[in-house]
Amino acid sequence: VAALQDEKNSLISENEIMNDRLEQLDDSLDDPNTVVAKKYFNAQLQLEQLQEENFRLEAAKDDYRVHCEELEKQLIELQHRNNELTSLAEESR
Repeated sequence: VAALQDEKNSLISENEIMNDRLEQLDDSLDDPNTVVAKKYFNAQLQLEQLQEENFRLEAAKDDYRVHCEELEKQLIELQHRNNELTSLAEESR
């Protein structure tokens, strides 16, 4: 029982130390002058920029898809028109 109480006290002490370290890390993120905070904010800014770029590229992809579909429709229409003109040219010969 004494050994278990010692182990329990040791774990409680270790838990308190870890909680203190966690609070220090949280405080260091709040202070914009620390290296960790600067890296965190830079990473966050880079993530936001990449998300914006991704959104822009997705929108451009959708625009190109619509444009491609329109061009495919025009191609089919022009092929039909070409076939009609070819048959008319053969008839006139």
